[in-house]
Amino acid sequence: MRGGPGELLAGRYRLTDRPGPLCAHAVDDRTGESVLLRALELPGVLTAAQDPEEASAAQADRLVRRVAAVGSAAPVAHPRLLRGVGAFVEDELLWTVEERPAGVTVAELLAAGPLAPYRAAELAADLAGALRALHAAGLTHGNLTAESVLVCEDGAAMLGGLLAGVAEEALSEELGGPGGRRRYEVRATLVGPVAERWPLDGGPAGDCWALGVLVQRLVAGRSPYPERSVPELVTAVRDGRREPSVVCGALGPLVEGLVQPDPALRPTAEAARGELAELLAGAPEPVDEERAAQRRTDGVPVLKPEAPLVPRTRGGKARGSRVGRSVRKGGDTGDPGAGNGAKPPRIPPALLGPLLVGGVFVLLVLGIAAVVLFAG
Repeated sequence: MRGGPGELLAGRYRLTDRPGPLCAHAVDDRTGESVLLRALELPGVLTAAQDPEEASAAQADRLVRRVAAVGSAAPVAHPRLLRGVGAFVEDELLWTVEERPAGVTVAELLAAGPLAPYRAAELAADLAGALRALHAAGLTHGNLTAESVLVCEDGAAMLGGLLAGVAEEALSEELGGPGGRRRYEVRATLVGPVAERWPLDGGPAGDCWALGVLVQRLVAGRSPYPERSVPELVTAVRDGRREPSVVCGALGPLVEGLVQPDPALRPTAEAARGELAELLAGAPEPVDEERAAQRRTDGVPVLKPEAPLVPRTRGGKARGSRVGRSVRKGGDTGDPGAGNGAKPPRIPPALLGPLLVGGVFVLLVLGIAAVVLFAG
């Protein structure tokens, strides 16, 4: 990327840092909000015409208008969608702009290892809700990946990358035509071997397929398809060669349905969101790992539940999980004596045995004394 911190792009976006060669964080001088800028290089072939300047301006204008049209059609202020701000061309780069609140991408989370199934289900439910809103607006996302999903400070997932995906598809079509081998080659260069970006079909069904692939990536920590090269990846997707979804545990049946070859049989985003809600409704309560470790040290046995648990951190809140915040309170904690006004037993259970033996002994002594008294 040709810009650096402090540089002003499009007369309003002041760069703050550069996390990658073709992306940057910036502050919008007009609104004061933080934004993410992504760039695509415009190859020289775009200007190959009798009048290069006129051809370049026309090409750039078409790309910007196409991206902007999708941005304006997207749901406004949806709680699970990152808002696309716009697009512009500067220094032979096509830039897309979207809001960027504080958080980390799913790709950054996965760098530390796979997620617990119920945590993955929480993120997937958020994403299914975002896809449902886009599909209801007549839009396809087409760029659902670990890089385009932001996990905010409150643990919620927000789906971004809409405008960046549109820009890549538009540029692929500009350079390679509406279809055919040339477009495939250009798209392979721009997108790379990312499994979620290569469904066999487009539209909402393709987005749902990508959701299934991403869910398995969240739980297994890797793609269910080989990602060494685009040809190998596309061939594996076409032939159905993937890692079994059994590695997803409780999420396996949903993933299996989302990635099946027939798009007509896949769950919609709305149906997937419903299945995830049912799964989360039966999620086990989080375990306090520190307290469990202390109980083991003290020699107290710790019972392990059958279902996976979402671990907690030092504050008692679930690590990166809103399951920890949805734990039932008061009398609905699963403890029969918690929060429902029940009084603790008057006699500790540990004393019941000795008291019972002592009572029997006293009765025996009284009985002997009575026999002696009447016999005397």
